[in-house]
Amino acid sequence: MALNYKVHRLEVNRDNMQEKLELFLNRLNGEVISIIPNVKPTFQLMGATAKVDFLLIVEKF
Repeated sequence: MALNYKVHRLEVNRDNMQEKLELFLNRLNGEVISIIPNVKPTFQLMGATAKVDFLLIVEKF
């Protein structure tokens, strides 16, 4: 029996991340294997920080 996986890309920002992820996960039919954030370093006046601009979601079905 072959396992099938699909990787989804979900664009997010810090203001809508939780809401968008919740809505997306509730629409999936398969099993979520992993959620991988794309963390990008940024530099601001206060110093270095990081931001998440999208999530990769691995689904098994």
